[in-house]
Amino acid sequence: MNFSRRTWLTSSAAAAAAMLSHSELPIVEGAIAADPVKRPGAPLLKLSLAGYSFNRMFAKRGTPDEIAKAEMSLEKFIDYCAAQGLGATELTGYYFPKVITPEYLLSLRAQTHRLGLSISGTAIGNDFCLAEGDARQKQLAECREWIDYAAIMGAPAIRIFAGKTPKDDTDDVAIERCVAGINECLKYAATKGIFLALENHGGITATSEQMFRIIEKVDASPWFGVNFDSGNFQTDNPYADLEKIAPYAVNAQIKASISPGGKEKQPADFQRIIKILKDAGYRGFVALEYEESDSPFEAIPRILDQLRPLMD
Repeated sequence: MNFSRRTWLTSSAAAAAAMLSHSELPIVEGAIAADPVKRPGAPLLKLSLAGYSFNRMFAKRGTPDEIAKAEMSLEKFIDYCAAQGLGATELTGYYFPKVITPEYLLSLRAQTHRLGLSISGTAIGNDFCLAEGDARQKQLAECREWIDYAAIMGAPAIRIFAGKTPKDDTDDVAIERCVAGINECLKYAATKGIFLALENHGGITATSEQMFRIIEKVDASPWFGVNFDSGNFQTDNPYADLEKIAPYAVNAQIKASISPGGKEKQPADFQRIIKILKDAGYRGFVALEYEESDSPFEAIPRILDQLRPLMD
């Protein structure tokens, strides 16, 4: 695999304008999704925290009453990020209310701005491997819906999944469906200035080789890239696989553990992971996504203290 075949064209000024105005933008011709992102200047890593870190404490797509009774809400999470001295927060899609209104999205945008926080991104739990039918169309519609939500909030990127190969189908068929789904949503994302970041998240993205089978087929667009998740590869050498996808990252997550060969978890080598991102010239958000069993209230501050010196 040649990892630097063509030139990636960026359009960051247009992206910023889109996030502020929610206006439509043209797709930039000539950009090739399969190429690494070209960035001038030294690496720049900005620490964020993913809402999923408090997954057990949120109400999922809850009613107002359910959200009020939950130990954690998006509003409380935003306050927590500010209290930790962070400059950004990832508002994971699962924890939004069952009914989402523009007014609610704007309230989150206002809260984060007042606290000096950027919204580093959001995420959806989509599956683009589904066969044609109502279920697939629902997945595509939800992705377009979240593109609108991200634009209103001023979130630059959405973490998207590929999905898993349905029973009695082949990986080849699933990959083609996934690519078609990404391409359809990507056209709409480009009109709103929102990046779609494909996460290495098991299924047909369990290895770097599978990731590239998808990446190389995605239509040319500067609004597509990879979500680099440090804890999701369970290959024999996860760090080597992370090195391969890092040049394509438009969003990044870091986890407290890693599982080589899918075996027992071991502590992640934060220094090595950050070096991989820096060596790739990455400039952007790095969101801690805490998934361990200890209390996130106790563990997250300790991990943030380990990560902060590595960001420089």
